[in-house]
Formats: sequence, C-alpha cells, structure tokens
Amino acid sequence: MSNSRQITAAAIILGLFSLAGTGLVSITHNATKERIAANERAVLLDRLNAILPPQLYDNDIVEDTLKTTSQEYLGSNKPVTVYRARSQGKPIAAVLTPVAPDGYNGNIQLLVAVLYDGTVAGVRVISHHETPGLGDAIEESRSDWVFNFNGRSLKNPKAKNWQVKRDGGLFDQFTGATITPRAIVKAVYRTLLFFSENREKLFAASESPKKSEAES
Repeated sequence: MSNSRQITAAAIILGLFSLAGTGLVSITHNATKERIAANERAVLLDRLNAILPPQLYDNDIVEDTLKTTSQEYLGSNKPVTVYRARSQGKPIAAVLTPVAPDGYNGNIQLLVAVLYDGTVAGVRVISHHETPGLGDAIEESRSDWVFNFNGRSLKNPKAKNWQVKRDGGLFDQFTGATITPRAIVKAVYRTLLFFSENREKLFAASESPKKSEAES
C-alpha cells in the first residue's frame, strides 16, 4: 500500500474513532442528564420541605416560581428565586432566597420561608464562607441558633429588637463572632419587609413584583 493510501486509511480510522467517541459522550450525557436533574430537584425539595411542611401545600412548589430583584431588601442586584406554595389555588407561603451581603467573609445565601400572614416558617443557610468554629454556628448542623427565627414576624419582635443582643436586640450573637449573626438577622428582617410590601404581587400569576417606592 502506498504512503498516500496509508495516510488516507489512518485518517478514516481516526475519524471513525472520533465519531464513535462523540456518539458515546452524547449517549452518556442524554442518559444521565435526566437523572442529574431529578437528583437536583429532590435535594431542592428536601431543603424547601425542611422549612415549609409539605402538608401545607398541594402545588408543585419547585415549578411555581418567579424571579425578582431588590438589592435593598434581598441583598443582591441579581434576580433571586421565589418559590410559591399554594393549597387549592390559595397562597400559603413563599420561600425566598435572599443574600446577607455583609457576612464576615462575604455573602451568606439563605432560604427564608414566610407564611402568607407574614410569619417566618423557617430559615436555613445554604452557603457561606464564615469562619469554621465561630461563624459556622449559623448552620443547623452546628447549633440551633437559626431556629430562633421560627414564628417571628415584623411585629414579633418589634423593629428595634430585630438585632443581636450586643446591639440592643433580641437575637443571640456567638462568642467571638457577632458580624455573622448580625448579617443574618438583618437579612431576614429585610426579607420580611420585602414580603410585606410585595405579598400580593409575589403570588400573581407569573409577574415579578416591581421595585418598591423605597428603591425608585
């Protein structure tokens, strides 16, 4: 066989291997992407149900969402997701995903479930970079501090008490770490303010609430 034919044959073989490899990657991707999506959905649903009991609603809370933006109240200039819970079509609660931007080591991502009457159903920290052994007491696996928000509202306690005790408020700080709990208390309070001002719009069909007058 001549050199040119050998080169041609080698090129064809390499091309076939390349096509086969691409095909295998595509088949593997298609076979696993649904499983990955299902796993991610299950993890998200577990997080939501940890702060909002599933027996309270009958809709698909993972799909019944909207995006909204409020840097002043929700801590980010990027759209954040709001998960809406309903029972027989009536609004029951919303789970918002605000950011506490002033943590000791940066942003603290939260889940805040608020019942329709403005009462906190639960709060969880889903990501942070706070100091291990100090600021990480915000995690439910490290302490029960985050459960202190359960049942709270804009009227319970009064506005002046929505602070850590060092600042004259109701909420405990951590030994050697005040900045972290202070940031979360502020973020939860501002989330409640946002919910109070936008409650009806949050549950509108698919429309994101406009910025409040305070932002305009």
